[in-house]
Amino acid sequence: MARSSFYDRPERPADDTAIVEAMVSICDEFEFYGYRRVGAALRQQGVVVNHKKIRRLMVEHDLVPRMRRRFVATTDSNHDSPIFSNLAKEFVPTGPNQLWVADITYVALPPASFMSPSFSTRGRA
Repeated sequence: MARSSFYDRPERPADDTAIVEAMVSICDEFEFYGYRRVGAALRQQGVVVNHKKIRRLMVEHDLVPRMRRRFVATTDSNHDSPIFSNLAKEFVPTGPNQLWVADITYVALPPASFMSPSFSTRGRA
C-alpha cells in the first residue's frame, strides 16, 4: 500500500454540535461575552478551538453579544452648595443682546489624554 493512500482519506465534516452547545450555554449565562471571552471560557472547560472558528460559529448561530452601554453620570445634584434659580425661565426677549446663555458640554476623554484649548485668531492682527 502506498504511503499517499493513508493521507488521501476522504475528509469528513467536523461535528460542531458539542462546541455550539457549550457556546450557547456560555452566551446564555454571559450575554455580553464576545468571541474572545467565549474562547477563554471554552478553554477553561477544556475545549480548545481556534478563534476564527469561534467567530464563525457565533455568527452562524446568531450568538452576537449585546453591547454594554456605558453611562457616565455628569451631574451631581446631591450636594450642599447653593442651587441657583433659573432667571430666564419666564423671560421673553424682545430684541438682541437681552438674554445670553451658555452650555457646558461634557467630553469624555481617556485618563492619559490632554485637551488643549483652541482659540480663534480670526480678526486679530
